[in-house]
Formats: sequence, C-alpha cells, structure tokens
Amino acid sequence: MEVVSVALATVVFGGIVLLLVIWGLRDRGDNKPEPIAQEANGQAASEKQTGKKQKQPKLRKEKPQQHTFTHPLLAASLKAHSGHVTCLDFSSNGKYLASCSEDRTVRIWSAKDFLEREHRCMRANVDLDHATHVRFSPDCRAFIVCLANGETIRVFKMTKKEDGFTFTAAPEDFPKRHKAPIINIGIAETGKFIMTASSDTTVLVWDLKGEVLASINTNQMNNTHAAVSPCGRFVASCGFTPDVKVWEVCFGKSGEFREVCRAFDLKGHSAGVCGFSFSNDSRRMATISKDGTWKLWNTDVEYKKQQDPYLMYTGKWSVSELSRIAISPDARVVAISSISDITVFSTVTGEKEEEFISVHGEPITDLAFDSSNRYLASTGDRAIRVFHNTAGYRAAIADMKDMFKKATNKGTKDRLQQQIKDAQSALDAVYRQKN
Repeated sequence: MEVVSVALATVVFGGIVLLLVIWGLRDRGDNKPEPIAQEANGQAASEKQTGKKQKQPKLRKEKPQQHTFTHPLLAASLKAHSGHVTCLDFSSNGKYLASCSEDRTVRIWSAKDFLEREHRCMRANVDLDHATHVRFSPDCRAFIVCLANGETIRVFKMTKKEDGFTFTAAPEDFPKRHKAPIINIGIAETGKFIMTASSDTTVLVWDLKGEVLASINTNQMNNTHAAVSPCGRFVASCGFTPDVKVWEVCFGKSGEFREVCRAFDLKGHSAGVCGFSFSNDSRRMATISKDGTWKLWNTDVEYKKQQDPYLMYTGKWSVSELSRIAISPDARVVAISSISDITVFSTVTGEKEEEFISVHGEPITDLAFDSSNRYLASTGDRAIRVFHNTAGYRAAIADMKDMFKKATNKGTKDRLQQQIKDAQSALDAVYRQKN
C-alpha cells in the first residue's frame, strides 16, 4: 500500500513539474520582442558600434493643394496670398484692388495688370494680428483694416514711390468698442466718417481719429450685413428680420457731425435678409433673402417727404446660408454667390446671364464689381478670381441702342453711336480672347 502511495505521489509531482515547464516556455514565447522593438534594438547596437546616432526620417507636412479653376471669362487669378483671403475692395478710381488674408498681409494689386501674365502686388504686413476686412480711403492714400483678434480698426497710410507704395501703420489702433465680432467696415466717400458693424445689433459711426460719433441699435436680433453707401450719406444694415434699414449720417455746413436719423426701409421679403448692395450713385439697391428671392429697388426717393423706395424687380435664386450679392455700379447686372458658385442676372429682365461653378475651393467670402463695370471679383480660398463683366457690356449696349432710337438730336445720336461702337469692340475683344 505504501508503494502505491509513493508511486501516486511521484506521478502527481511529475505532472506538476511538466505543467510548470510548459507554462515557462509559453511565457518566453509571449514576451518575444515585436519587430519594431527588434529594429530599435538593432539600431541601438549599430549606434553603439559606430559611435554615431542615426537620424530618424522626418515626415513631410503636405501643403494644401490650391483649388484649380478655369473659365473662358476668367480674366485673372491672383495668387500671392499664402493664407485664406478674407476680403477684397476696389479703389473708387478703379486703379487698385486691395485684399487681406489670414497670412497677416494686405496686398495691393494694379487693375491694369489683370490681363497680363504676371500679376504684381505690393505687400503691407499686419503685425501681431491679421485682417478680416479692408477698405480704401476715398483719395486712395490710405486704407483701413479690421483686426481679427483686436476686434478694432487699424489705419495704414500709403506713400507713393517710383515702384509702388510704402505702407505705414498709425501709431495706435482705434479703441475696442464692439462686444461681438465685427462683420463689416466702411469709409464714407466724403471722407467724413468710418462705419463698423458687429454680429449683435450694433453699428458704430466713427470720426477719422477713432472717436465714436454715434451708436446705432438696429433691433434686428442680429446683424448679417452692414455697409456705407457709395455716395457717403447712408449707413444700412440687415439681419434676422425681413427688411433692410437705412440711416442718414448728417453733418453741418462746416463739416461738424450732427446726428444719425432713420431714412427709409426696404420691406417686401418674407424671411431674413442675407445681404444687400448699393449701385454707385446709391439710386438702386439689390437685396437677397432666405425666402429664395432677390429684389431690385429704386431708392432715388424723397424720404424726407415720407416717400418710400419702390420695388422694381423680384428674381429667384438657389437658397444657401453662405450667400452674397453685388450689384454693378451702373445697376445693370446683379451677381449672387451661393457657397462657391456665382450666377449673374440681368436687372432688366431677371434672366440668368452667366454662371460660374465651383469658383473657389471654399465658400465665397467676398464678391464685388470694380467701379468701371469691367470686372467682377471674388474670393473664397487663397486666390482671387477676376471675371470679365460681359453681361454688363451686353446690357449697356442694349440700353444705348434703345436711347439711340429715341434720340432726336444729331449730336446725341453721334455720341451714342460712338459709345455703342466702343462697347461692342470691348465685348468682341473679350470673346476673341476666350476663343
């Protein structure tokens, strides 16, 4: 019996030893170094033998690809900015285009170079910030920008030199007065005031030295757009409500500020207004709304005698939250951007005249005609696209032909005939270029 017990104990003990051996072999297998660790150990050994530390290959950070766009009516693509372009502005004399970007620069382009192969520009640096908006002064001797982080205005003086301009920032920025982000700025063509508007319900009127002359509460729940009229008399805003409100900024005979008074409203949309635009003489305005319509208004009225602006035309468009509208200086055509597309309409017939699809790689941030009616410019990524305003040429020729038929004076007919010929020649030159 004792012999059996000893044998049984021996078997049990042997089994335990065997299990421990198997478990040990399994542990050794599980702790085997991974290939990456083996590679690292091999590299360490190599470094120990050679005494030199091997450099690790650096991963290259790929630059974002520039969006490509071509179209027969594209006059120029301006591409000097290395960051997202936030705003553009044509000078009142039509000679220059200013653009500002997240790359902390403002670029000044010469309009006479648009049709050249090379597009030269002059650069002004925005120190310690970047600009969200830029506007030329009426005499083109200065421009102002809105600072993204500072939420205020900085003034730059432009000094002419042989090969362009030098730019000097004013010693101090305007004091910060807005409590919400600034959505637009403007300078009156009279040179008497500057306007800033924020995304709440505030519009401020400043003098050129940075003192607030007046604060306007638009009572629109929020502002989506605000602007100074090209004539320099009015400030207008739109927002959540289905109307556009217009105020007159009044000055005395000796140039002193007097008051801001309500001039008129544009009423007729059934939903919030996304944006609006003035013609060059401020006698026409175009508006665009979330109700899917754009409207053309006659604002050449005696509002002090309670005369209201009247509606001239209502057109339809593809509704988008990311939209802008621009009316040409002569009010003959309207351009509407929807995300990254642009459609040009006739203000006489409402017909679609031109369509540009996927103009930018990102939603369009600004849209404007130059003062000569020759070009339409847009931006939405790192590039500025400049288009020939062929719709404007065609509309101008049609108008002058109608005037020619009605004219009775020989001198007037001769003048109109020459203007028609010149406009047709300019249009033919564009079509020859695109073919």
